[in-house]
Amino acid sequence: MSGHNKWSQIKEKKAKTDAKKSQLFGKHARLIAEEARKAKGNRGAPGLRGAIEKARADNMPSENIERAVKKAAEAGGAALEAITYECYGPGGAAIIIEALTDSRNRTAQEIKHLLSEQGFALAAPGSALWAFQKTAEGFKPSSATKLSDGDLNKLATLVEALENHGDTQEVITNAE
Repeated sequence: MSGHNKWSQIKEKKAKTDAKKSQLFGKHARLIAEEARKAKGNRGAPGLRGAIEKARADNMPSENIERAVKKAAEAGGAALEAITYECYGPGGAAIIIEALTDSRNRTAQEIKHLLSEQGFALAAPGSALWAFQKTAEGFKPSSATKLSDGDLNKLATLVEALENHGDTQEVITNAE
């Protein structure tokens, strides 16, 4: 009669959703901390205000937001660095990976490892940026690449693996 216990099923679903929320809130907290550090704690700064609005849109608790701002205001907080990685995925789709990290070398190695597990590698800086335009909101694809169903499935797997990495803020691709 295994699998018939209602509480076990609820507990399993709750654990999965809590893990996703935790990861999302962690990314928002890192972004808020970086923006607060840049703004020196000024909540009126556009970057910090935008980061807080994004976090609230994803239902991040106010206590977590306050904690991230306070942590950034303290002198002992580690400075986070924004890094952009580029690669080509299945079917030649250009991929931009934006990360926010306290250790550039660790993040680079972890991203390389995730890509190599899927059979891909990092590209040279500037080699994939030609397929995107930089806007105020971030990168937007300027040219689209059509992919087959098999390549779309591979790309979805790759993007999911990259987004599950703790330092990754956003993954942008030019695939249709």
